[in-house]
Amino acid sequence: MTDLLAVEPLEAKTPLGPLFWACVAWLSLNVLAAILANLLPLQDPLFQNYSALNAGPSLHHLLGTDDLGRDIFSRIVFGSRISILVGIGAMFIGFGIGAPLGMLTAYRRGKFDHIVTTMMYVLLAFPAIIAVIAVLSFWTPRSILKIIIVIGAASIPLVYRVVRAASLSVATRDFVTAAKVQGASSLRILLREILPNITPIMVSFLLIGIASVVTLEGALAFLGLSVNPPTPSWGNMINESRTVLAQNPWLVLFPSLALCLFLLSLNFIGDRLRTYFDVSEVKL
Repeated sequence: MTDLLAVEPLEAKTPLGPLFWACVAWLSLNVLAAILANLLPLQDPLFQNYSALNAGPSLHHLLGTDDLGRDIFSRIVFGSRISILVGIGAMFIGFGIGAPLGMLTAYRRGKFDHIVTTMMYVLLAFPAIIAVIAVLSFWTPRSILKIIIVIGAASIPLVYRVVRAASLSVATRDFVTAAKVQGASSLRILLREILPNITPIMVSFLLIGIASVVTLEGALAFLGLSVNPPTPSWGNMINESRTVLAQNPWLVLFPSLALCLFLLSLNFIGDRLRTYFDVSEVKL
């Protein structure tokens, strides 16, 4: 009986629309290309063809080459691995720690909630990007794992705040009270009563969070704080194009376009899901 009360049917106000599914298809294509990059008929992204420096798009190089003769299309596909991996990995850490804490404090309340929430708000008061830049500047040599850990740790307070706000509106609902009266354990209430009701906002925020992390990784690469060249990433490619922008505009155009389309798709899907499920953050 409790389960029937806990999971209420969610009705969409309007259909998701063809643009939503086009964005889903584009994201799926990006992820599949990143996963299967080694199996695709692509040129070696590190191979330097000195007979085709700064070449324009052609049949041999679909998007042209850079100043070292490396194929831009191949580097974009392989570079998507870094950006997507950092985005998903960092949010996995953020949600893995911040979400359970947010749910637990919203359910328990009291001193535990006050202490944890105060700590998280103190961390939120400090600009996360400055902390990320400072840590990565000193934590050398840099690697993908280190970047994921630092950005993921910086995302925990924000994830905590969003999940706690969403959980507060559910923790006081009648079906949660009924579950307590029936003797349900705290773990069961968290997993069976609260979690299903806040999943839409968590999914929406997850997608938007991944987009934010991918943007941050690109900014870090532009500052020389991401993976070290010649490992390709969208941010690294944009950074490398600064010195040859006048001679080879393709080098900055295509990576920027790939990054822009990926971020637009993530943000649109996340925002569309939020509207579809009519999810809104609780005002405290």
